[in-house]
Amino acid sequence: MKEMGRQFVLGEDIKAAMKRAKGMEKKGYTYSYDMLGEAARTDAQARAFHLSYSRAIGAISEAASHGTVAKNPGISVKLSALHPRYEVAQTDRVMESLVPRLRSLAHLAASAGIGLNIDAEEADRLQLSLDVIEAVLSDPALKGWDGFGVVVQAYGQRCGPVIDWLHAMADKHDRRIMVRLVKGAYWDTEIKRAQMLGLPGFPVFTAKAATDVSYIANARKLLSMTDRIYPQFATHNAHTVAAILHMGGDLPHEAFEFQRLHGMGESLHEIMRKDDGRPCRIYAPVGAHEDLLAYLVRRLLENGANSSFVNQIVDEEVPPETVAADPFDAALPPPPVPAGPALFEPTRANARGWDLTDRPTLAALDEAREPFRTTRWTAHPLPSSFWQENANPTPAKVTNPANPGDTVGEVTEATAEIVAAAVARTGPWTADARTRAAALRRAAEGYEAAAPELFAILAREAGKSMLDCVGEVREAVDFLHYYAAEAEAQDPAPRGTWAAISPWNFPLAIFTGQIAAALAAGNGVVAKPAPQTALVAYRAVQILHEAGVPESALSFVPGGAEAGAALTSQADLAGVVFTGSTGTARKIRESLAETATPGTPLIAETGGLNAMIVDSTALPEHAVRDILASAFQSAGQRCSALRCLYVQEDIADRLTGMLKGAMDTLRMGDPWDLSTDVGPVIDVAARDSILEHIEQARAEGRILHQLKAPESGTFVPPTLIKVEGIEALEREVFGPVLHVATFEADEIDQVIDRINATGYGLTFGLHTRIDDRVQHIVDRVAAGNLYVNRNQIGAIVGSQPFGGEGLSGTGPKAGGPHYVQRFAAPERGDLGTAWDRDVDANAVETALRGAADQKGQPPGPEDLPGPTGEANTLSHHARPPILCLGPSAAVAEAQRQAVTDLGGIAVAVDGRLDPGALETLGPLGGVLWWGDAATGRSYEQALARRRGPIIPLIAARPDAAHVLLERHLCVDTTAAGGNATLLAAVSADEEAAA
Repeated sequence: MKEMGRQFVLGEDIKAAMKRAKGMEKKGYTYSYDMLGEAARTDAQARAFHLSYSRAIGAISEAASHGTVAKNPGISVKLSALHPRYEVAQTDRVMESLVPRLRSLAHLAASAGIGLNIDAEEADRLQLSLDVIEAVLSDPALKGWDGFGVVVQAYGQRCGPVIDWLHAMADKHDRRIMVRLVKGAYWDTEIKRAQMLGLPGFPVFTAKAATDVSYIANARKLLSMTDRIYPQFATHNAHTVAAILHMGGDLPHEAFEFQRLHGMGESLHEIMRKDDGRPCRIYAPVGAHEDLLAYLVRRLLENGANSSFVNQIVDEEVPPETVAADPFDAALPPPPVPAGPALFEPTRANARGWDLTDRPTLAALDEAREPFRTTRWTAHPLPSSFWQENANPTPAKVTNPANPGDTVGEVTEATAEIVAAAVARTGPWTADARTRAAALRRAAEGYEAAAPELFAILAREAGKSMLDCVGEVREAVDFLHYYAAEAEAQDPAPRGTWAAISPWNFPLAIFTGQIAAALAAGNGVVAKPAPQTALVAYRAVQILHEAGVPESALSFVPGGAEAGAALTSQADLAGVVFTGSTGTARKIRESLAETATPGTPLIAETGGLNAMIVDSTALPEHAVRDILASAFQSAGQRCSALRCLYVQEDIADRLTGMLKGAMDTLRMGDPWDLSTDVGPVIDVAARDSILEHIEQARAEGRILHQLKAPESGTFVPPTLIKVEGIEALEREVFGPVLHVATFEADEIDQVIDRINATGYGLTFGLHTRIDDRVQHIVDRVAAGNLYVNRNQIGAIVGSQPFGGEGLSGTGPKAGGPHYVQRFAAPERGDLGTAWDRDVDANAVETALRGAADQKGQPPGPEDLPGPTGEANTLSHHARPPILCLGPSAAVAEAQRQAVTDLGGIAVAVDGRLDPGALETLGPLGGVLWWGDAATGRSYEQALARRRGPIIPLIAARPDAAHVLLERHLCVDTTAAGGNATLLAAVSADEEAAA
């Protein structure tokens, strides 16, 4: 690290850097010093960066002995280092706090007679950067100072217009400014972001040759603007240098300068300095070893790329014609990666994206949402033709959880009689798979067309932020596209009529996903949303009906616990799909065991006590960013939200200090506003339950940090609570509450054991930079979704199938390859003959325990599609043993073979098992029974009385998800500082094109 740092970093502090710079300054070079460090996460960090910049300017001023800014050393400043929330959604705070900080630095630099350059950042911050730049540039006190500088990136498609704007601003305010033209530093990040947002294009050029052309074209533009601009050409490419010298040959030597990075391009710039005499400045990073990693990785990736001039010039096998190739002659290859809409083609279309950092997009959304700011919606059972006679006489009033005075609408809830009538009248969708798929795709288009209205309902009814509203609609659309494709690929036969019971925390996405999967398989669906969020669900059903889903195949029954109990007690149900609490899932299981046909499936996705481990090698700024999102986005009301954070003791003080500061930057308020980070929890009951938990911790002196919540509405302040470990959490606290525990370096295995011992297995997060540790931990954690070096929320349909194990759900994973199969009619097994003998339960227990040590033979891992810079892998693991109960030796053996053929573990009995034994037998992953219904019901009832995970009775041939656990692993492969895979792919494509 020290040797790499010496190559690419001038010094660990400004004094050391300036001392080392003297040798090159004697040769005629000047310097621009850059203080390394990640973007600020806290206001304290931003103030520290501001102080560091101020001190650096003071130190640099001692070497500013020349009469012009161009000949003096200068400094480069990152705006994201001067404010912890440097983002469009927080524009007002940025302008209020950052502008004065930057202005004070500009005044210092002007007094010292040195240059101050604003470094370029990601494209989504460009407009905000220009606002800040104009606010400072227009300060009358800076008149006459030619040292204000701006970095512009040639790979950006807005490079030319930005240069024009800068020239116009300089002219408007009677200034002469510096413009440093660079190729660009965040190309892979821009590609990934555009893909993840589903945007139709990229803000950057996707071919290196196009960027080279852009650089030369904009260099020519700058050379024509020297009346107001002092161009600074940062490049290590000899062809580019030659082009600039040719175009600017008639200009005075002092009209522009060249720049290079410290540690790169030395030979080229030395030749140019000697032969042409043009000024040359060295961009010199300054920082301690702990700040180096991301910068060093970026430099190594740039130098190592096959298309890099720096790489090619030292490779004797590369001919000169290639090294100095004219980019205007290059054959541009197609983009190395698909754009957002095509990310999952040819399997399915990707949901449309909305860029919430793009001002025209935001203006259009605000205009489209505005008519719905005061709309009052109504909802009632659907279709309308069958519910009026038995309707509840008094509709339920729906109020905005952020603003109790805002009435969002009214809901006429279904009575038990209406629920029974809905089940009786709803039947399979008899159209073929292609017709069903086409209707689901039309519904996806309908959702996108109605997006502004859906955003408005979600914000006012469910208290969702704008960011969450966009994510919710996109996920719902993705479900429709994904299950439509699955219907065409599988052509499944229906089971019958399903009950779909969805939660309030994803009232559109999960509601739609459940319905779409059941409809894709040709079933009928009776859908019951959570009572808190029936309005958005009603609108969704309207869109589905308008898209061609028959009313006879999709009914809607809003209501609370009474309607839910009535629905799950209907004997004619073919299955129930449910997302909600583990306790409610058990009640549904008990109800089905009493009334439904034995073997009726229950697909349940339930809660979790989700943990994250952060070790001492993690990058604190990145970890804190992901902890904030995982714990507090959506007000902590996600099944996948982080509940217990384990931090290695070595870094605990630093990381928790940074986390507290980052929490202080969060904004609570009306989720309608883009600037709101944390909205309300869903209702008064939820708020009071969470606050009770917080107050208990306060009484015990365990509150580490807490924000202040608005007084009106059902807000809960984001809160940090100290715990000894995850076992201290007696229940899932479904809100913005994060519990923090510490561990020693040698205790990671014990921590994993404690996490697994909770019995929950939904999501898990890990931050580390040790690859071996990643593999070790993910192999041991029993969770359905594992996330490495990123947040642990926001699973993507088809890319990150979602669902848990143990107390967190039955499987199969929603948005995964096995989900639709569970809704399809199964292949029936051979009933055979009845047992003529009994089996000893103790012997069965012994056999189960012995089999539990087996691994099974599941299929190998599967790479799933997703954005570049992310590895998504779905693996399968054998569930605990599947018990094969026959009802005969031949049938039990056939069942055992069916399980093992799928890669699972099976134990076949050799006689009739007493039903009562199933209440405690274990370990157990499922029970196969292909016999009479009366015995099957007794087995169902015994399984329903078990404590712990829900264990299914399987009355037909099992599917893969019955015998295998699905675990999804998502790794941010760019966490160290760059996307090597993408850059390598680009180099390969460009070599092929050449």
